[in-house]
Amino acid sequence: MKYRRPQAPAASPWRSHALRGVLLSLALSSVALAGVAPAVAQNAPQSNSAKSAEPANSAESVDPAARKIVIGYLRRAEKGSAVSRLQLPAENDGEAGALAGIDDDNASGEFLGQNFSLVTRRLKPGEDAAQALGELAGQGVQFVIADLPAGALVNAADIPAAAKLLIFNVGAPDDILREEFCRANVVHVAPTRSMLADALAQYLIWKQWRKWFFVVGSHPEDRLWADALKRAGARFGAKFVEERIFEDHGGARRSDSGVALVQKQIPTFTQGVAAYDVLVAADENAVFADYLPFRTWDPRPVAGSAGLVPTSWDASNEQWGATQLQQRFERKFGRPMTPLDMNSWTAARMIGEAAAHDAADDAAAMKGYFLSKDFALAAFKGQKLTLRDWNLQLRQPILLSDGRNVVATSPQEGFMHQFSELDTLGYDRPESKCRFK
Repeated sequence: MKYRRPQAPAASPWRSHALRGVLLSLALSSVALAGVAPAVAQNAPQSNSAKSAEPANSAESVDPAARKIVIGYLRRAEKGSAVSRLQLPAENDGEAGALAGIDDDNASGEFLGQNFSLVTRRLKPGEDAAQALGELAGQGVQFVIADLPAGALVNAADIPAAAKLLIFNVGAPDDILREEFCRANVVHVAPTRSMLADALAQYLIWKQWRKWFFVVGSHPEDRLWADALKRAGARFGAKFVEERIFEDHGGARRSDSGVALVQKQIPTFTQGVAAYDVLVAADENAVFADYLPFRTWDPRPVAGSAGLVPTSWDASNEQWGATQLQQRFERKFGRPMTPLDMNSWTAARMIGEAAAHDAADDAAAMKGYFLSKDFALAAFKGQKLTLRDWNLQLRQPILLSDGRNVVATSPQEGFMHQFSELDTLGYDRPESKCRFK
C-alpha cells in the first residue's frame, strides 16, 4: 500500500527533502534497536498540560501550519477493586500513559510538521460506550484508545460510525475479542489472558515447578483467568494436583477483624492438599489472592493473581532503557507507571510511529502500515513489538513481577517457535478462530 507523504508548509525551513530525511532518520534511528524507544522521545521536553481532557500541547506552542492528528481516549467508568489501598488505581490511570505517549509523538513530530493531541471521553456509570464513541467520531477523531470492558468494546466497534475508525484496545484482556468476536477495526495492545498465562506457565515449567495447586475465585472473570491458566498448564506440561473455589461472601476485609479472620481462614482453606510445587491463584477481582503469600498451610510459592504476577508492565522495570521512561513519567505525573499506562503509551506511540511513516491519513492506511513488514515498535521490553495479522493482537514480551522486582521476562529460553518466539504466548495462527467482521 502506498502512503501519501504530508506536504510541509511552504514557509517551513524543513522544505528541503534531503534535510527532512536526515531529521526523520535522526528522530527514528533508535527504533531499529529492540527495547529502546526513539532517542528523541527519551529526551522529550515535558508537557505543561495538567488536565487529561485538554490537548497534550498548549495552543501557543503549536505551529499553526502543523498537520494536526487528534487521538480520542475513551475510558470506562468503574475503577476496579484492590485488597490493598496501595493498589487502588489512580484517577488518571491509563490516560496519563496516553498523554506521555503524546509527548513522545510530538517530540519527533515537531521535525515533521505534525502535532498530536488527546481528547478524553470519560464514561459515567451506566453510560453507553457506543454513543460516546459515536460522539468522538462526530468530532473528526479517527483513532481512539479505548479502555473498555469486552462487551462495551464490541458494541462500540460495531456502530456504523466506527467503520472508519481504528480503535486501540488497551484495557480488555479477553481472548474472545481476538477470536470469535474479533473486529477488523480493533487493534489489541493489551495482552490477552492466554498470553499472560502462557508467560507464567513457561517460567514455572522452566523452574521445574510442575505440580500446581489451583485456587479459583467465584466471579466470572476469575473463571476466564482460570481457563487461561489451565490451558497454559496443559500446553506446557503442568499437573493440577487439586482445584478449590474461594467463595466471595463480601464483608469488611480491611477491618481489624477481617484481617484476623483471613489469617485464620487461609491456612485452613489450603490445608490437606497433596504435595504440590506452587499455588496458582485466579482472582481477577482482588478478593483473596493477595492474602495467600506467607499464609498457606504448606510453605510454597504463590503465582498468578498474587506472588509472581504476569503483566505487560511493572514500575520496577529498569531494563532496556526503561528507567528513562519511568523517570519521565514520574516527573510528569508524580506516580509510577502502571500496566494500563504502558498499554496506552504504546497505543499512542503506534499512532505516532505510523504518522512518521506517512500512514496516518486514515484508519485504513494506518492499519495497513501496522500489518506491513516495515512496522516495529521499540517499547522498552527488549524486543520489537509487531502485530499479528490473524487477530490484530500486538506481540510483546510479558514481565513476571513479585511486586518489587521483575523476576523474569517471557517467552522463556528454550520455548521455540518456527516464526517468532513471541508467538509461544497466546493463541497462535493455527489455533485462531478469528474471522474478521
